[in-house]
Amino acid sequence: MPSALITGITGQDGLYLAELLLEKGYDVHGLIRGQNNPRRELVSKVVPDVELHNGDLTDLSSLMRAMRDSQPDEVYNLGAISFVAYSWENAFVTSDVTGMGVLNMLEAVRLHAGDEPGSIRFYQASSSEMFGKVQEVPQKETTLLWPRSPYGVSKVYGHYMTINYRESYGMHASSGILFNHESPRRGPEFVTRKISQAVARIHLGQQKTMALGNLDAQRDWGYAGDYVEAMWRMLQQDEADDYVIATGETHSIRDFLDLAFAHVGVDDWSEHVTQDPRFMRPAEVELLIGDASKAKEQLGWTPTVSFPELVAMMVDSDIAAVKAGW
Repeated sequence: MPSALITGITGQDGLYLAELLLEKGYDVHGLIRGQNNPRRELVSKVVPDVELHNGDLTDLSSLMRAMRDSQPDEVYNLGAISFVAYSWENAFVTSDVTGMGVLNMLEAVRLHAGDEPGSIRFYQASSSEMFGKVQEVPQKETTLLWPRSPYGVSKVYGHYMTINYRESYGMHASSGILFNHESPRRGPEFVTRKISQAVARIHLGQQKTMALGNLDAQRDWGYAGDYVEAMWRMLQQDEADDYVIATGETHSIRDFLDLAFAHVGVDDWSEHVTQDPRFMRPAEVELLIGDASKAKEQLGWTPTVSFPELVAMMVDSDIAAVKAGW
């Protein structure tokens, strides 16, 4: 039975990945920060067969203990402060966790592997936010990185550090440059979930309006459940490498609103949506669209959930949650 350690297991990707690995017969371990982490109960409920270990990406000694106790064949580093807007409010903490945390995890893996640096396979969750002020459309693995947020800058650091450890120590270390991926498990602070929750409440008469920022920003949105499959496939390759994971389609926030409201029978959502300057980014990323042809050719990976299916899935889930009083 192979063993895997997942950092960031409390997030949507961590939960979907844990489910996938358990289905494949893995012994799955998760790193969780803090004894009283409010999401510990959720993890135990969704994936009760996962063994949890207390640890912190800013504390190398705790990562070494987690490695010792889990003895993983594969490590998936999904842990980060991942809400882009917050990264301007606290750039130092974001840099420490999302940037230096990658170095700490790589070092823990390297030290634990000892004389066989390639014996533990490592996955780093890189991000399309690294492209920022895009220099090429669509974006691929060789596109120049030009991050536009402290979060994006931190992800660039972790991305290149992963490449450096692969080239310096012979580690089997791969990065997935994942474009935006959503699900009913997405945190409510993210715009897609903010919309799906608000549409559900408006549909059920519990809310009248929602306030958003830039409605014209365009993103390449996929389904998180599809994207964790790509993570796993990367670590099954003989050689480590970096891959863009994306749908190859781009949609605006307006497109998301169109589909979400249409799903509950509302054709004109203008009276339900206001724009608030507080939700505008200091430096906006206007257009992200990925070229995942390398992943298709080398990993055999393609997305299975379309954009309209994703929006409908999220709205339906939040309608059920509101009705249940969650």
